[in-house]
Amino acid sequence: MKQAIKAYHKITAASEFREMERLRSLARHNEAAALRHARDEEKKKWQNVVADKDAEIARLREQLKKK
Repeated sequence: MKQAIKAYHKITAASEFREMERLRSLARHNEAAALRHARDEEKKKWQNVVADKDAEIARLREQLKKK
């Protein structure tokens, strides 16, 4: 009986360890995905800012040409 209990504890501990590792791996993946998404969103934001400024500069240049 003691051997059966030891075997059960060994299997249980191993499965708990595997589950903890799976959760850690999932957390690392989720964190990386969130950071990548945040970088992509920030990049889009600044691309829009630059595009707006470029359009404004082009508009001002056209006004200067007309004078």
